[in-house]
Amino acid sequence: MAGSDRDAADRAAIAAAADRLLACAGLAPVSVSVSRPALVLPSVFRIDVAAAAAVAAATAAAALVAQARTGSRPAVAVDGRAAQVAFRSERYLRVGTMQPAELWAPLSGDYPSGDGGWVKIHANFAHHAEAACRALDVPARREALAEAIAARPALEVESAVIDAGGAAAALRDEAAWIAHPQGAADRARPVLDLERIGAADARPWPSPRRATVDARRGAGPKPLTGVRVLDLSRVIAGPVCGRVLAAHGADVLAVTAAHLPQIAPLVIDTGFGKRSTFLDLRHPRDRDAFDELLADADVVLDAFRPGALNALGYGPEQLAARSPGVVVVELRAYGRTGPWAMRRGYDSLVQLAAGIAAAGAAASGVARPVPLPCQALDHATGWLAALAATAGVLRQRRDGGSWRAGLSLSATAAWLSALGRVDGDGLAVPDPGLDDVADLIVETPSPHGRLRHVAMAGSIDAIPTGWDGPPPVLGQDGARWRAG
Repeated sequence: MAGSDRDAADRAAIAAAADRLLACAGLAPVSVSVSRPALVLPSVFRIDVAAAAAVAAATAAAALVAQARTGSRPAVAVDGRAAQVAFRSERYLRVGTMQPAELWAPLSGDYPSGDGGWVKIHANFAHHAEAACRALDVPARREALAEAIAARPALEVESAVIDAGGAAAALRDEAAWIAHPQGAADRARPVLDLERIGAADARPWPSPRRATVDARRGAGPKPLTGVRVLDLSRVIAGPVCGRVLAAHGADVLAVTAAHLPQIAPLVIDTGFGKRSTFLDLRHPRDRDAFDELLADADVVLDAFRPGALNALGYGPEQLAARSPGVVVVELRAYGRTGPWAMRRGYDSLVQLAAGIAAAGAAASGVARPVPLPCQALDHATGWLAALAATAGVLRQRRDGGSWRAGLSLSATAAWLSALGRVDGDGLAVPDPGLDDVADLIVETPSPHGRLRHVAMAGSIDAIPTGWDGPPPVLGQDGARWRAG
């Protein structure tokens, strides 16, 4: 296929995928201008289509909010290359000239099992590392863990680690995952769903005082200015959602507790435009502070372990009862239905379980798992969650009600797979290093040092896109919304 014909076909695929995503959120199609649609990251999967479509849909939803608030719909544009680079933003983050820290802990990784399979152990948090070692009755040394896994079948290791409270996944091919009850459940649901969960009057849009013009750029207000978001998430998918909403003007308050473990580079990379406060919802005083925030919240983003907020009295229906008209966005590793609905998990684990790493291995001609060149399930789910949150706010203002959106990494994996495969050898695409994407890197002073980081992807004509502040230090802010 000639280059121009391929670009046209890729643009059409991106537009179709974006329209389907908007339809899942109950929104009408939006025309989006797509430039540089070609594959940038080496993969057999259509990361080019997935990244551009997810960015396009989330940006289009923000443009629909701008239309609802101003009466005119601004044009939307997506740079396909920038969208793909945004899907691996944590790899390009620099504090000064240095990478901030290693993303993977020593025990995390792929291990060959005794039946010729593979198991990934996710041990970036200390309690997950301890659980894996306890399940296999070994000391916390990589060689001891490897020896124990090499003596047991992969599925047995997976079950033992999960039952002990750890995080693991055995390598499956796509056929095995489709036949698995969880894989079947994921394919029976859309990549995102948005449903009304309670009665409430339609809320008004924020007052003009909360939606001021960006005088520095002489541009109109950002679409989500004045919209208040409680971001209860860690790692990548949930925090990416909050980062996208902040770029479109939302007041995003990241809520965590001092005792919860964090991955420092990810805290920085996903923190742009947010504020951060510590609240421990096990304690009455902090619950009172959270309830005050909740009363004025438009969106609550829940990306904690399934059931964790429910156990504290803050499940979706409980949140809607406390704050009628709120939009609750739930992110899980696996879908709300199926035998793994309550299982903890991460992008790298879902890639093994859902057949993605096996497809990469088959295309590479190797036995070991070959993952995607980025945490695409995390990043895509984050952008789709931002789409769902924005759509929920828009529909609440139009129709009233309280709303819940459901997304999962495994449903995103099914969506990515359904986009097809790359024509030709997608793995031969040169893997771009930091110097190769220098045109997409910006610098921002911050409390962490001077940051070099990936710019916001997606643009809305005559409206600034980007973040109004650097990543905060965790817990630096009070438990309150911005004034006005």
